[in-house]
Amino acid sequence: MAQTSPDHKARQSFLTRPGVRRFLPFVLISAVALIFIFENRSDVEIRLLVPIVTMPLWGALLIAWGLGVLACVFTVRRRSSRHARQPR
Repeated sequence: MAQTSPDHKARQSFLTRPGVRRFLPFVLISAVALIFIFENRSDVEIRLLVPIVTMPLWGALLIAWGLGVLACVFTVRRRSSRHARQPR
């Protein structure tokens, strides 16, 4: 019988890795959001301060979703760099 050394780490399962655990909720929520976005195909009128723009609802929802993702990425990146500078 082969024995493993005590300092040999056991292999982690895929879902217990920290990177996967952080990324999985984003993937699931994004999938549901994209299904919702592309199911709404009617045209809507949107007021952009002064002009009124007519566009498909999926386009407006996709723009809003993209801006939300960018805001999230910016916030997470800023928070991680701020925590990296603090002395321990």
